[in-house]
Amino acid sequence: MKISVITVSYNAEKTIGKCIESVLSQTYTNSEYIIIDGNSKDTTMNIVESFRDRIDIVVSETDSGIYDAINKGIALATGDVVAILNSDDEYVDKYVLETVMQEFLNNSDISIVYGDIVIVDNVGRIMRTWRSGRYTSGLFRTGWHPPHPSFFVKKSVYDKYGVFNTTFEIAADYEFMLRVLEKNQTKSIHIPQILVRMLGGGASNGSIRAIILGNRESMKAWSINGMNPPLLLIVRKLLIKIRQYFVKTPC
Repeated sequence: MKISVITVSYNAEKTIGKCIESVLSQTYTNSEYIIIDGNSKDTTMNIVESFRDRIDIVVSETDSGIYDAINKGIALATGDVVAILNSDDEYVDKYVLETVMQEFLNNSDISIVYGDIVIVDNVGRIMRTWRSGRYTSGLFRTGWHPPHPSFFVKKSVYDKYGVFNTTFEIAADYEFMLRVLEKNQTKSIHIPQILVRMLGGGASNGSIRAIILGNRESMKAWSINGMNPPLLLIVRKLLIKIRQYFVKTPC
């Protein structure tokens, strides 16, 4: 079973090297690596080119945003499973893909595998730990959702339910997970371990404007899927995030 890992980037010279190294170091070898760059103006592409002989597909061109870039990568992917690892994130060790793919191989009826992540600051200190747990129907109504950087999906899920909605600026990943898990009840497995190290302060929470927009888009995600958003959804999501700051993470 083959996995396609997609990294999207734009002016990511400070982080993309570590991201690429974390993918290329994986022990699972039946894989392809795709980088979709938004025509970066810094040295991002110079760094990408230094790894070019080990990257299967590289595209650098102007796009309409992160979700447009991700959709380009999905269209190019030839793997049975698709992973999305943004340019400021990295896998925590070389066994992540091996661990994830073993779950798919052992459970043929499962279409989604996801795990946990840590969010770190720019010097690598853990800010919060996102342990998501097993999905059950209705859990999204409590404010819960999985961490998208650790969300691995069979390509057939995109073929059946569609890719990312590019009318969203920040929360298309939330809308996609709501669509496939809560609305369509796609079968999933949770791996109870940290799979991804994510840099904090990204597009969804890097400013007050981003937080407000993300909350509005979360409500919109329910509406466009024909579901009524639960009362106090934003408050519930906020409380979950606050609790993540107090989760103990082994070193």
